[in-house]
Amino acid sequence: MALSKAEAVTVTTIEAAVPALDEARSLLAGFQAMIRERRTHDLDTWIDTAARSLLASFANGLSRDRKAVAAALAEPWSNGQTEGQITRLKLVKRQMFGRAKLDLLEARLIGVG
Repeated sequence: MALSKAEAVTVTTIEAAVPALDEARSLLAGFQAMIRERRTHDLDTWIDTAARSLLASFANGLSRDRKAVAAALAEPWSNGQTEGQITRLKLVKRQMFGRAKLDLLEARLIGVG
């Protein structure tokens, strides 16, 4: 993400005043790189480091489900498409609550009719 000059100055000022934010930003960048590059071997080190920072809650959540996170980094497949379809279905259901029966919901989701 490219920052404007004013935004860069603001970020630098904030990070100088609160060093923990700079560390958290660095840890997040490291986490994103680890995910993109699928570096499973870095996961334990990252969790241990993040557990002592502002990201402690996030790190604790990852450590509770460490096996699933490691599998997500190691495996080539994802259930993102399925999760996206489920989210879309739930959104449409919420939007149509109390307005119609199953036939209209089906027509809206599938495009029938």
